[in-house]
Amino acid sequence: MKILLTGVTGQVGGALVEPLSQIGQVICADRATVDLASPDSIRQTMRRIRPTLVINPAAYTAVDRAESETELALQINGIAPGVLAEECAQLGARLVHFSTDYVFDGSKPTPYVESDPPAPSSAYGRSKLAGEQAITGSSCRHLIFRTSWVYSLRGANFLRTMFRLAGEREELRVVDDQRGAPTTAQAIALACTALLPAWLADPRTDRDGIYHLSCGGSTTWCGFAGRIVAHLDQIAKALDQPCPATRPRVTPILTEDYPTPAKRPHNSVLDNSKLLRSFEVNLANWEEAFSQLLTTH
Repeated sequence: MKILLTGVTGQVGGALVEPLSQIGQVICADRATVDLASPDSIRQTMRRIRPTLVINPAAYTAVDRAESETELALQINGIAPGVLAEECAQLGARLVHFSTDYVFDGSKPTPYVESDPPAPSSAYGRSKLAGEQAITGSSCRHLIFRTSWVYSLRGANFLRTMFRLAGEREELRVVDDQRGAPTTAQAIALACTALLPAWLADPRTDRDGIYHLSCGGSTTWCGFAGRIVAHLDQIAKALDQPCPATRPRVTPILTEDYPTPAKRPHNSVLDNSKLLRSFEVNLANWEEAFSQLLTTH
């Protein structure tokens, strides 16, 4: 099986390379291979490689910058997935795409299920919803995984930012009224590849569609920062970097105390029970996944 994997320099894309190699020939596509901002580049790459399966974790992820670069965000997050779906349909290939909790506005008091009506409150969220709609509106066999609060030991993410700031500041002021489930790229990659064989072998379309795929449990950004600060020594070892000499205090603040161009959901917790029912796949609790990342890097 020939697997075209986009976004290999990103967190989820990078984590997918090794486990995917166990089920097929992985063709790693970075921006030089396929430019997702160019429909022509996508079509040319698809028709040259002719993959059996396309996995698309690549995205425009600069949430705040998307407010001023709406067209570019929409091109990469909204239009490109639709072009991939069109090409997959013509080739008889299947598509796995990754989306986000930002398709919701975060006003629901309980975890979001897949059937909840999307209501993105940011340009980034609107662009990702457009991508979902382009795929679901196509005739392509597909899976769409909504993830949340993704982090890893590579790239730009909350874990690495907090680790860096811990070495620079005596106090970390972190938002404490936004709730979600920190999810490792490693956990996403392992869950995705665990269910692929069953889905690929299933000729029926019953299990196609949108799934929530995040770690279990929940915390706030402040709670996550506290966990990071408590394990600075382990993180330093995993990153092969010097450990900060002192541990900063973590102070909870409100969203209004840390204004950003893009509005963040107050509730990003996703209900993953559909994934468990359909594929018997269940991600670890976020604390357990955090520990696994630091011990199995």
